[in-house]
Amino acid sequence: MSRKRIAVLGAGAWGTALAQSFSAAHDVCLWGREADNIEAMRRTRENRPFLPGVALRPELAFEADFARAATGADLHIVASPLAGLRDTVRALHPLQPPNGASVPLLWVCKGLEAGSGKLPHEIVAEELGHATPYGVLTGPTFAAEIARSMPAAIALASVDAGFARDWARTLHQPRLRIYANNDMPGCEIGGAAKNVIAIAAGVADGMGFGLNARAALITRGLAEIARLGEALGGHRDTLMGLAGMGDLILTCTGDLSRNRQVGLALAAGKKLPVILAELGHVAEGVPTAREIVRLSARLGVDMPISIAIDALLHRDLIARDAVELLLARDPKVE
Repeated sequence: MSRKRIAVLGAGAWGTALAQSFSAAHDVCLWGREADNIEAMRRTRENRPFLPGVALRPELAFEADFARAATGADLHIVASPLAGLRDTVRALHPLQPPNGASVPLLWVCKGLEAGSGKLPHEIVAEELGHATPYGVLTGPTFAAEIARSMPAAIALASVDAGFARDWARTLHQPRLRIYANNDMPGCEIGGAAKNVIAIAAGVADGMGFGLNARAALITRGLAEIARLGEALGGHRDTLMGLAGMGDLILTCTGDLSRNRQVGLALAAGKKLPVILAELGHVAEGVPTAREIVRLSARLGVDMPISIAIDALLHRDLIARDAVELLLARDPKVE
């Protein structure tokens, strides 16, 4: 396998973790918009704000100039939060090679765009068209574990099965197994909706409802996600795999999950603005809950857990009332 030049665009926890992982086999440049932090990483070989305690590889390069980081790369990986995806992709457009051979693009953000409700691949298609080959890396991962080379498995999804297969093979590593997939709607809705269910799991755990309640939430949450995914053209097999069930289980049970932390704090009676300020990182389930509810209503998909969490986050419902709302539903056949 030949070494590739990879530009990772976004120096948060996940972007830094991927840059660290891929730099073992490829020439990787990590770009971040905060020049002071980029310089500090270059000097200390540590991303103290986002991955404290992780020693970054000596091979990993750092760049604060976007054009210098992106130009000449064989692959661009956008690792910004979802809110930054459109602007980052738009900034890449004038940097494409003049010979018409577009640089392939991957992204790792999860969610639905606030206001439009669009999935990431819809945003990218709007900005770049279909001439640039693109896909998403998604699955059950915490950045801190990837950065420390702990074993994990993720999916690389693209509408172009050959593209997914080739880049999955190129990026695959012994401790980061990458599986090709051609179901972008399924992979992306799995990654978006699981964050909302993880907030619900955090609320249940924070209120002391026990492991039975958590298991019920995960199971019924997966049913909601599968219904929505299939309504969008996704495949049930995808939603029972890494990008669906795998990501859901991790995010609902792992103490490193930001969205679960939001739920725990809501159960403790904290207000959302305070929670987000104390968290210091983006919790994508918060804006995504509103868009999931709007999308499910438009498609006629029943998503009671997501509706309750949206009301808790954005309509002043308190945590205990949100749980009572779910418990009061009429029994149904599973």
